[in-house]
Amino acid sequence: MAAEFLVMLYEYSPLFYIAVISLCFIITVAVVLGWFGFDVPVILRSSDESESVIPVPERKMVQVINPFALEVNSTSASVTEGVSLLPCCLEDCVLSCFWGCGVQALQTALQSHQLELRFHTAELFQEALGSCCRHHQTFNVQKEEREEYFTQMPPALEVTDFGLLPRDRYPLVAVLTLAHPETRDNYNIASSVTVIHVPDDKYRLSTRILFQYLLTAHGTLYDLKPLFMSADNSNLSGSSEPSRTQGAELQPESSGEKGEESDSEGEWPDIQGRDCVVCQNASINRVLLPCRHACVCDGCVCRFQHCPICRAFVFESFALANRPAHNDDEDEEDFTD
Repeated sequence: MAAEFLVMLYEYSPLFYIAVISLCFIITVAVVLGWFGFDVPVILRSSDESESVIPVPERKMVQVINPFALEVNSTSASVTEGVSLLPCCLEDCVLSCFWGCGVQALQTALQSHQLELRFHTAELFQEALGSCCRHHQTFNVQKEEREEYFTQMPPALEVTDFGLLPRDRYPLVAVLTLAHPETRDNYNIASSVTVIHVPDDKYRLSTRILFQYLLTAHGTLYDLKPLFMSADNSNLSGSSEPSRTQGAELQPESSGEKGEESDSEGEWPDIQGRDCVVCQNASINRVLLPCRHACVCDGCVCRFQHCPICRAFVFESFALANRPAHNDDEDEEDFTD
């Protein structure tokens, strides 16, 4: 009976050919997808499946003691009007200001420090950069004092700008070195190099720190980079505009990680106490790499492979401060008491 039906369909219905071709097409597509191993997207709905996300590896940080800190007063600063610098050091230091420092000269000096020379005194920096800058000033900074130092290009030089972009000179390079030889053995960081942009007649960008380097006594170069966090994380719907936080500017004593961020065992005034943008229950204690967003706590960092702020893929993370493990049993006992 079935055979007679198929024969009748074959003779009288043109849909037979369309049905056979469609069936062959579906079978072929299924075989190809199965052969090449294409996955069908699945939405995780249960808590057990969501916990299967691969945790973000923790980056091991290298802690060093940094005796230098430098802040820039951007109010009414310019090449012709000068700029005020606010150093705060753990020991007596020397602040050297190099106006119009050559870009190539600075990079050569940093490479020389890593290869053979050790730029741990103001005299060595002056010898390396003095002939490649327009003006040089030196200030003696007392231990832990909070006093601003004003530096300016001499009006007699009649320098109002450093040319059009791209430039071959940095407007200002500020170098901090330890003043006394007996204190250099107490710190791994030998000097601090801060490259500062100062507005002039050709380039009116506001005063800001472009680069910060820490040079160690063993020839290592630490590149301090800013951390980013939401400007207002009081609620999840708030602005996600990132604000810049320089680790070295928060405290004189901080720790750096070579080629990456700087970490600290102490308090971070701009970060500590802010709530995690995910759970809104614990304070922020994790920085995500490579985007450098400080936005999650220790408990939430293992549940995401993408940054909650910028959605960039997270390769690593590091802790802002070491904290003791949380003990729920002790909390319950304290509550019952």
